[in-house]
Formats: sequence, C-alpha cells, structure tokens
Amino acid sequence: MNPILRISGWLDEARLSADLEPDAMALATVGADGRPSVRVVLCRGLDARGIRFFTNYDSRKGHELETHPEAAVVFLWPSLNRQLRIEGRIEKLTPSESDAYFHARPRGHQISGFVSPQSQPIASLDELRAKSAEAVAKFEGAEIPRPDHWGGYLLRPRAVEFWTRGDDRLHDRLRCELVDGEWREARLAP
Repeated sequence: MNPILRISGWLDEARLSADLEPDAMALATVGADGRPSVRVVLCRGLDARGIRFFTNYDSRKGHELETHPEAAVVFLWPSLNRQLRIEGRIEKLTPSESDAYFHARPRGHQISGFVSPQSQPIASLDELRAKSAEAVAKFEGAEIPRPDHWGGYLLRPRAVEFWTRGDDRLHDRLRCELVDGEWREARLAP
C-alpha cells in the first residue's frame, strides 16, 4: 500500500481538528559536522511525489539540505491522539513550482522572503523592518519577484510511520517502508 493516500487523509482530518497549526511539522536535518538540527516548518502541499515546504535556501536548513539531502519530519496532532513520521530524500522543487507558491503568499510574506537573510546574524530587527519598508516602496504597484535564494523542497518518502495513542501506552504503530520500489508494512511494538 502506498502511504500517500493515508497521509492525505490524516492531513485532511487534522485540518478539521482542534489543533491550532495542523500543517506544522518538525523538520530534522544534519549539518556538515554530522550534528542534527530540528525546527518547525509548514507543510505546503502533498502530492504523489511527497510533501512540499518552502524556505530560504541560504538558511541553516537550506545549507544542511544541500550538504545532506535527507530529512525527517514529524507532525503531532494532540486532539486526534496521532503523530505522523516521514523520512526520505530531499530535492528542490522546480523554479516554476516555487514561483507559483511565492506569488500565492500574502504580499507581506513575499516582502519578508525577499529581504530576510534567514538564519544569518542581523544588527537589529529595526534594520530588517527598514529594509522591509524600502522593499514595500520599491515594489508598490508591481509584482514582487521571487528571489533566487527562496524556494521549495520536496520530501520524497522512503519510510512513513502512522502512530495512534493507545490505552496503557499500547500505541498503534504502522510503519511503511519503500523497499526495491515497493511499499512494505510492519506493525511495530509501542
């Protein structure tokens, strides 16, 4: 069974749940020094290929994904008593996919993506706000171009675990793993 349909169903249910940020996922990467790093990003789409998210390519995560194009994500939906873990290979989305998402974002988010040197030291937040105001004036009445340093990634699943809370910590864990081009399922002990 390809787990993408089940992932899609779980995401749909989470979006209807009481959880405040159902598209939030913790993204784990590894730096050139072998040290792991994790942060929360937003899932911005799912298709037959995998899960999409967007960021600054010059950010720490961008550099880590360039060096080691493997990652893991986890979604946690407390109101549904579920979590979803996905591991796999990372690849950049096409420029046209990144352009389409960038221009669908609110204008203020586009400006932030244009001016923010994400993960880099800055002199002050006021300085960044001033750059933002300059960009607002510069692009008034015009389309904001997607900067080359900003775009999307695709996480192509290699392993997926569906976890549901059980009574007395007897949680239901179903792991799907891609082996030689075919998905294999295994029930795991909690």
